[in-house]
Amino acid sequence: MILKRNFNPIKVFGYVHREIIFSLLVSMLVWIIFEFKISAIALPFSISAILGSALAIFIAFRNNSSYGRWWEARTLWGGIVNSSRILARLIITFTDSHSHQANYEKERSESFKKEMVECCIAWAHALRLHLRKQDNWEELQTYLSSDEFDTLTNSQNKPNFLQLMMGRKIYQAMSNGTLGGFDSFQMEGQLLALANYQGSCERIKNTPLLRQYDFFTRLFLYAFMLLLPFSLIGDFGRMEIGYLVIPVTLIISFVFAILAKVGEVNEDPFENRITDVPLTALCITIERDLREMLGDKDLPAPAKPFEGYLY
Repeated sequence: MILKRNFNPIKVFGYVHREIIFSLLVSMLVWIIFEFKISAIALPFSISAILGSALAIFIAFRNNSSYGRWWEARTLWGGIVNSSRILARLIITFTDSHSHQANYEKERSESFKKEMVECCIAWAHALRLHLRKQDNWEELQTYLSSDEFDTLTNSQNKPNFLQLMMGRKIYQAMSNGTLGGFDSFQMEGQLLALANYQGSCERIKNTPLLRQYDFFTRLFLYAFMLLLPFSLIGDFGRMEIGYLVIPVTLIISFVFAILAKVGEVNEDPFENRITDVPLTALCITIERDLREMLGDKDLPAPAKPFEGYLY
């Protein structure tokens, strides 16, 4: 996620260099043809105006849709943070509430709390890796036993399998007296919420924005950049400043190209890019909060922006 207000022009150019080079070559060619009177090439400006209007509609729709996808992804992860905290609170308070009972075993209860909370932390990190399609699953070894980790590595959907593990731990705790009454119902409610958040994130990840808008936006953009210098050269030529068609074409093309690129990079918020939802920072926040609830003092350092970006 980008936090800084000003961008590096070189990095910005890297996003639209193909469009700018294309526009530069076309505008230079048009100016050369006009300057040396090789052919009559001036077109009415209304052609570019009409095409530019259609292009603006496509870009506006795509940018609105892309931002909606990005904001939904951020909202879902905000819900994951909240539900993780609630689940950890329920685990700790429900387990401690049975300390007065005859079958209470402090070591067993403390072990259950630690295993469940760390499993919840592992789930958040697993979902991050799952959405970004990263395979460094060894990060999860810290939170799971060796047997659990070995079983996890053989599963296809690892976040979903971790939810299964948490569900099993809850009902094992119900059977041995660590939990009791209706404790499992409220915990299952938060597991359900986490499962729904995961499913929604997977929907965004696996369902791209309509490809029609991607294709036709790119097509209209290049058509616009192709026709623009032909529409400008007539007016500039009459004013005997035909050479200005090159910088003016570049400026106008850059505006449309960068607006189109903003929508393109924002439509996929889980690709581990600087424009994405900061999943790593959110997972660290979850881990810090949940470990603090357990009473741990050795907490991971909070995520900090690097060069104006939060990952």
